[in-house]
Amino acid sequence: MADGRRVTDSGIELKPVYTAEDLAGWDPASELGVPGEPPFTRGIYPNMYRGRLWTMRQYAGMGTAAETNARFRYLLEHGQTGLSVAFDLPTQMGLDSDHVRAEGEVGKTGVAIDSIEDMHRLFEAIPLDQVSTSMTINATAAILLLLYELVAEERGIASDRISGTVQNDLLKEYAARGTYIYPPKPSMRIITDLFAYCGERIPRWNTISISGYHMREAGSTAAQEVAFTLANGIAYVQAAIDAGLELDDFAPRLSFFFACHMNFFEEIAKFRAARRMWGRIMTERFGARDPKSAMLRFHTQTGGATLTAQQPENNIVRTALEALAAVLGGTQSLHTNSFDEALALPTEQSAKIALRTQQIVGFETGVAATADPLGGSYFVEALTNEIELRAQEYLEKVDGMGGAVAAIEAGFYQDEIADAAYRIQQGIESGERVVVGVNRFQDPEEQPVDIQRISEEEVAGQLDRLRALRASRDGAAVGRTLAEVESAARGRDNLLPPIKEALRARATLGEVSDVLREVFGEYRPRR
Repeated sequence: MADGRRVTDSGIELKPVYTAEDLAGWDPASELGVPGEPPFTRGIYPNMYRGRLWTMRQYAGMGTAAETNARFRYLLEHGQTGLSVAFDLPTQMGLDSDHVRAEGEVGKTGVAIDSIEDMHRLFEAIPLDQVSTSMTINATAAILLLLYELVAEERGIASDRISGTVQNDLLKEYAARGTYIYPPKPSMRIITDLFAYCGERIPRWNTISISGYHMREAGSTAAQEVAFTLANGIAYVQAAIDAGLELDDFAPRLSFFFACHMNFFEEIAKFRAARRMWGRIMTERFGARDPKSAMLRFHTQTGGATLTAQQPENNIVRTALEALAAVLGGTQSLHTNSFDEALALPTEQSAKIALRTQQIVGFETGVAATADPLGGSYFVEALTNEIELRAQEYLEKVDGMGGAVAAIEAGFYQDEIADAAYRIQQGIESGERVVVGVNRFQDPEEQPVDIQRISEEEVAGQLDRLRALRASRDGAAVGRTLAEVESAARGRDNLLPPIKEALRARATLGEVSDVLREVFGEYRPRR
């Protein structure tokens, strides 16, 4: 800053040096502990990465299912250890590819999935019982999970042998991202129905990835990201309990998803503070008995908002530093953004560089040899404490409003995030916040880079396949099973079994979503 002060994105003023005085009254036994034990500040496993590195899970979605399958197989051949699926906007919004509102969006931000036939193409020749799959999907999460389960079943793979994660986090959609369909109450019902269904049928599946990532990408600070993410987590836990589920039956399968941005030590402290806070929330607030219920397991993605279209090769360095911070913060899985993602979907070459970045961090730097190597640092522990303090203040405000749903409906999250984003943008425009290649060190002779493009022929092919499916299926069976979905939606039965039967009959994602729209309505924000 102009006055010589150094301040993090959360507004925490940093001292030139930290000493034991900055931790006066701090009890390492209760605040720090050891890795693998409460309060989990130092990590959820005793040896962290010594036994096995984090899951290297590159995010991919390339327009059509066949193209994405080719990218998945390419990444697996180059050492990726988990799959992560990006879906196009129509799929996220419960629209088939031939819907009028899907025009111009099919395959643009990820893969288009209309039916089980697309899901078969997406995972062709990939052993679903050997690879963990994460799906970044929310409003239609139940549908995509059931399609995945059906593909496994049709290949003879039992449901208890598949593993992965669906994001399934609607609250952050209302607050920051916008790919919601139904109002909050029926959305919470679908989420808790999915919890119950997986508890009975897919025990290795993470039923939700409570996401701070998108709030951070929208402009929140690190402290806000922790607070709003954990507040949403509290809301989901309470909703599941209210639906009659036993805490220790579903809580061990909860997972989280955070961003990792460029303020290196603040990001490390953020992860440590979140882990400690969640451990206490689950034990002190909800009375969890199973230690796994109190473990904050999380996936990290390096910052999309920190990537620049200017001098995009610089993003390789940004991503490497963010990946290192995520590992030092104790992540369980990691996606590293490709350097060209500020411009388009990544090319094969840029995706391979992003994967190699993780491999270099894991195998060459030595950071995986010791659990929580920064634990006990005066600076890191003081910063962890300060993040927790600020996040706790936000949690208390949210509680005072009646919880996360009420706070979101009142616009509290949205206003706080917008204010933080404005401050950051002001700093960039004034030059106080330096972004290399953007407001300092520009290159007037910069050359464009090759980017990935989705062709119109690929879109036309997707529409042709969808029409062929509708023409070849048993229309009476589709109508009958969709009527059963409607009946369940109007009643209180778990929605997933009838949705599964409709999808098995080759009903499309859009058709199932339309039935639920008819019953639940669509959400319209007040503001």
